[in-house]
Amino acid sequence: MNLQQIRYLIAVVDHGLNVSDAADALYTSQPGVSKQIRQLEDELGVTVFVRQGKRLASMTPAGEVVVATARRALREIQNMKRVADEFRAEDTGVLVIATTHTQARYVLPRVLPAFAARYPKVRVVLHQGNPRQVAESTASGDVDLGIATEALGDYPDLVLLPCYTWNRCVLVPRGHPLAQHKGKLTLEALAQYPIVTYDSTFTGRTQINAAFAARGLEPNVVLTALDADVIKTYVEMGMGIGIVAQMAYDPKKDQAFAVLDASHLFAPSTTRLALRRNVFVRGYVYAFIELFVPRYTRVEVDRVLAGGSPPPAGPAA
Repeated sequence: MNLQQIRYLIAVVDHGLNVSDAADALYTSQPGVSKQIRQLEDELGVTVFVRQGKRLASMTPAGEVVVATARRALREIQNMKRVADEFRAEDTGVLVIATTHTQARYVLPRVLPAFAARYPKVRVVLHQGNPRQVAESTASGDVDLGIATEALGDYPDLVLLPCYTWNRCVLVPRGHPLAQHKGKLTLEALAQYPIVTYDSTFTGRTQINAAFAARGLEPNVVLTALDADVIKTYVEMGMGIGIVAQMAYDPKKDQAFAVLDASHLFAPSTTRLALRRNVFVRGYVYAFIELFVPRYTRVEVDRVLAGGSPPPAGPAA
């Protein structure tokens, strides 16, 4: 048994048992992948895959256990490399973060310049996606950490650090009837207008839907988008009123809009930071986490990673 066989095995599973796709991803040949997996099965004395002709149809019960063990082994090997990297060059490397557009556009700009000043030799790579993609890439070990509001809690391999709570505001063009609204905004008032807001997988959309449903209202959502900048574009064009995260409103840049507080209308959301369980955390990753949420010192992060309860989320900065 060797590391190559373990990598080939996991690649085949991750590509839906399609050996050709796995071979392409590994930059090798299909017969080479098939041969290595056969040799692994022969050495283990168990059949990992159910075959239908030359096609892999499914995994055997033994195969499920073998693959789970292979994933753990590969993670430990990756940890070994991280340990070596840490002691060889503590201030050099690559920090890979998976996050959503809202975090990348409106939250991380206050953190990354300070991080770059402290670690000029560390290259930062941002992978943007929807919350499910953020969670999956973090759980698989493709990134060092993930930052999102939804989906992270659905993955048991992730340790979650609650960061901050936030709510929503409503953006309307200046001169819109809602801009002259007196008193607290109501859901009934919002329901009278076409609405532009986030896609159903993003940024607390479930809280928006739940609030209208609880009042027996059907919001007239005419357009959904993956990020607040697109929502603002169509609100400015007059397609509807925009419901966005509070941190997505910039008083200096968004002067075309009147902003209405909607925090009393919707349940708050919590942004969380996720680390893969049992992963070795490099020093500059600890530093980034503390810059993102100052209460998460290295000692506090290690306490949570060891199984301690995380502190509750604080308000947004």
